[in-house]
Amino acid sequence: MSDSLMVVIGIFLAVILMFIFPLMSISDRNDDISQTIVQTEVSEFVDKISVAGKIKASDYEAFVTAINAANGAPYDVEVEVQHLDDNISSKVSTVSSSLIGENARYSTFTTEVLEEMYDDVNREYKLKKGDNVIVTVKNTSQTMAQVLRSAFYRITGQDSTQVAASASSMVVNSGK
Repeated sequence: MSDSLMVVIGIFLAVILMFIFPLMSISDRNDDISQTIVQTEVSEFVDKISVAGKIKASDYEAFVTAINAANGAPYDVEVEVQHLDDNISSKVSTVSSSLIGENARYSTFTTEVLEEMYDDVNREYKLKKGDNVIVTVKNTSQTMAQVLRSAFYRITGQDSTQVAASASSMVVNSGK
């Protein structure tokens, strides 16, 4: 009886060592590859916005398509544009007489950017020199590595993201 129990335990351990751990390793590598692809796409998209001075609808759609193709999972894309607002006031700087007032920033977020971009005839969101663009991408569904890790280790929850990327840049050319 004890010999058959040892055989069952041996088979169970062999299955884990031969199939489960390699599967976990491969799925972790797939997530690493997806992370690299998504980070590259986010950086290129932000750089394109920075140089062009505008967010084009065609560029945004191509960006979303490219990151969704990274591992077939949908991603949550957040765009923040920090507009440079020249707040001209009556105070004069003692260091330089040509500088009057202070610079302030106000933010526009994803929904406002997309609404304005798709309401515009040219299908673009124009920026001016000095604006900041911040793009953040996170996966919205669990990857295979997250599923396996949560099943075996119980360390990941539903809220954790495995693949996430962020990039920001200052606009160098005015699109207006």
